[in-house]
Amino acid sequence: MIDILIPVLGRPQNAKPLVESIHAATTVGHTCIFLATPGDTEQIEACKRTNAVTHLVAGDDFQYARKINAGAVFDYRNTPHEFMLLAADDLRFKPGWDVAAIRVWEETGKPVIGTNDLGNATVMKGLHATHSLVHRSYLEQGTIDEVGKLLHEGYHHNFCDTEFIDTAKHRDAFVFAADSHVEHLHPFWRKGPDDMIYRRGRKTFPRDRQTYLKRRSLWR
Repeated sequence: MIDILIPVLGRPQNAKPLVESIHAATTVGHTCIFLATPGDTEQIEACKRTNAVTHLVAGDDFQYARKINAGAVFDYRNTPHEFMLLAADDLRFKPGWDVAAIRVWEETGKPVIGTNDLGNATVMKGLHATHSLVHRSYLEQGTIDEVGKLLHEGYHHNFCDTEFIDTAKHRDAFVFAADSHVEHLHPFWRKGPDDMIYRRGRKTFPRDRQTYLKRRSLWR
């Protein structure tokens, strides 16, 4: 089973097509878990209409990392499912993505399996991943200095996935699944509209980069 963790980030219109894409493309057992704060009222209503699980996270912000961490802990404590996907609400799933990722895990035993976002050249070369399938055991390691947290919450948005993959590589825990296609519908790749979340990300990019550079020595 795969639990697909989806932080709500101000895009209620994405809930229905996202869930439809997941159901159409995923052949193994799976559950969609939307992660929302109490203030995400529009998004919560949209998510409920999909009949997916909605898990409320304390606080009221757009921080991706904190919502993923809360969802991972909720998943770990409440289900026996083997995998969780660190997803987002701007994705499109291609048929067979799940089988391809699990096959790579079975072949290698590595708990962080990068999916192919079909946009970022670094990802498509297998050097990075923006959305990974993670074996539940990896939560017990967490970030390089925080057990039980997959993503460092000091980032507003950018670089949290970079640190996550860098750390997994440092532990020899990362493997890329080239045939696992989870397409990132990012406006930079001209696959989706620009919006407030992307604009906020560009604004906080310099600060997040500084955080990454300060922390990089922890795993190098």
